[in-house]
Amino acid sequence: MRARIAAGLAQLGLDPAGAEALAAYGALLLETNRVMNLTAITQPEAVADLHMLDCAALCARFPLAGKRLVDVGTGAGFPGLVAAILERSCQVTLIDPLEKRLNFIRSVIETLGLSNVTLLHLRGEDAGRERALREAFDFAAARAVADLTVLGELCLPLVRVGGSFLAMKTVDSGDELQAALPHLERLGGRAEPPVDYLIPGTEVTHRVWPIAKVAPTPAGFPRRWKQIRGK
Repeated sequence: MRARIAAGLAQLGLDPAGAEALAAYGALLLETNRVMNLTAITQPEAVADLHMLDCAALCARFPLAGKRLVDVGTGAGFPGLVAAILERSCQVTLIDPLEKRLNFIRSVIETLGLSNVTLLHLRGEDAGRERALREAFDFAAARAVADLTVLGELCLPLVRVGGSFLAMKTVDSGDELQAALPHLERLGGRAEPPVDYLIPGTEVTHRVWPIAKVAPTPAGFPRRWKQIRGK
């Protein structure tokens, strides 16, 4: 796994030295996945490609150095923990509602000796109402199956004006963005041109939609989960 990740990082224009830590993360993921459902991807090569290198593209395409990043609904740590490993000057906050997933991430943090990661046991819609978190981050990222209307309401309240929400999606997500645009604008966001990238070692192209934060999010957002889902 390490050699595959190193080659992919080099193709992305990143330092291949990060491969050792990412491979250790991947090994812990696969080991823990035997007793806890963390990922449906169970082959080491696929973990390297579809988890580590897919998320590494954020570091290659966006200026994370010295910034504050929040990952909403991080799951097993994607994409935020990968960003924290590759860019140690980036202060990363990982939010997830399941303590057992955060416990797994704690084990990775301790194994790798990371000091730039904060874990928060919160639901995404609650995080945006916390005074200490609201509009406190340069970037929010999400790599989730929820649509952009929902993700925007969870993530944009956490981003400062001048920052961006980075939505990791497939390349066929254009219609999804168009449907979400009115709500994203209501939340203070403005869609920027998409950033497409080929995951090294694969024929898979993914897309990041950067949603620039151009105005403060109105005080009534984020709403309660039932309201968000009802749009």
